[in-house]
Amino acid sequence: MNKQIVFGMLLTTLLITAQGVSAMTWQELSTEEQRVLKPFEKQWASLPAERQDRLRKGAQRWQAMSPAQRQQAKQRHQQWQTLQPEQRDELRKRFQEFRDLPEEERAALRNRFEWFNKLPPEQRDALRDKWRSMTPEQRQQVRQRVIRRMTPQQRQQLQQRYQQRQRR
Repeated sequence: MNKQIVFGMLLTTLLITAQGVSAMTWQELSTEEQRVLKPFEKQWASLPAERQDRLRKGAQRWQAMSPAQRQQAKQRHQQWQTLQPEQRDELRKRFQEFRDLPEEERAALRNRFEWFNKLPPEQRDALRDKWRSMTPEQRQQVRQRVIRRMTPQQRQQLQQRYQQRQRR
């Protein structure tokens, strides 16, 4: 397996920071963890405990993946590698914003994403094309229709997130 792919896949999938973790020696890792984390062997002892823990958890997720899931992870890593640093920063920022949402909102977004991905490719492309062809005013009208369907609490949360985003 290409060491760069494993390294990159681990870096892109390890986004959760562990708290209060103690460092492990390389020898304490299982044989499978050592195999997956081989690119980190020489620097393992110098890595912070939190980073070691994130890498171990990533290795465990990798081991639990089916071959198809691993292939998809490799493809995503390759896409990630083609992004400009600014694009990566923007994606990290948006991911953190997603993580900061209440669980119910994250679940609703996941459901919407799954719904969209279950559409036939032609229909997804048509929706994307329609959105891209809209003027800023038309897009704003769509957003306003969505906002009108929200509960007052959802609108307030949206407004707070918008204000937080403006301060950054």
